Amino acid sequence: MIEFQSVSHAFDGVSVLEDVSLSIDDGEFVLLAGANGSGKTTLMRHCNGLLEPDSGEVLVDGTPVAEDLIAARSNVGMVFQHPRDQFVAATVGADVAFGPENLGLERRAIDRRVAAALEAVNLAARGDERIDALSGGEQSRVAIAGALAMEPTHLVLDEPFTGLDDPARRSVLERLEALSADGTGVLLATHDLRDVLGLADRVIAMRNGRVAVDGPPADALEELEGLEVRVPDATRC
Repeated sequence: MIEFQSVSHAFDGVSVLEDVSLSIDDGEFVLLAGANGSGKTTLMRHCNGLLEPDSGEVLVDGTPVAEDLIAARSNVGMVFQHPRDQFVAATVGADVAFGPENLGLERRAIDRRVAAALEAVNLAARGDERIDALSGGEQSRVAIAGALAMEPTHLVLDEPFTGLDDPARRSVLERLEALSADGTGVLLATHDLRDVLGLADRVIAMRNGRVAVDGPPADALEELEGLEVRVPDATRC
């Protein structure tokens, strides 16, 4: 479980999050919706200590993030909006292995995790390929594999479909659906619900650093007007 307890955060004196309290349950598929600048990315970067609250606290599986960064970063896998921002190695396998290596695991355990993560995103046997030679969708899947190799309880993704063509979007969606079905919790930030709404257990929408909507998809959709969130055409009245 990821818990945000009265979390506030500001940049250069400008408030970005204001007294946000939320719980994300294990195995739950949650969409974090909102316009650019609504606070989605800032909130997500508190999940594994990339940012620290100015006030309040974030807990992962009952432990405050600030008390155990290694545990938080092991249990919460983060995938950034632009996958290239998180790659640290030239080849697929080396990049996916980076996180487990930093945990100090034995080589056999690292290799097992890398193989399982690549299998999960349908990139098995491609560990020796250069990341810069892959398509955008494949790079997104490598980024997801890197997060999965940490064997997290939650996968947190920030606008993962940015810049992807339709086949790549479908590929990533299929991977997320399969991971969710296997019990991985998913927190996905987006301003466009059209492709992902059918996968969600819950929709949270933000406005001006606060939670504006929180509920099951069918209920949440009725409250999204004016929040600059794209919804499926079939839901429009």
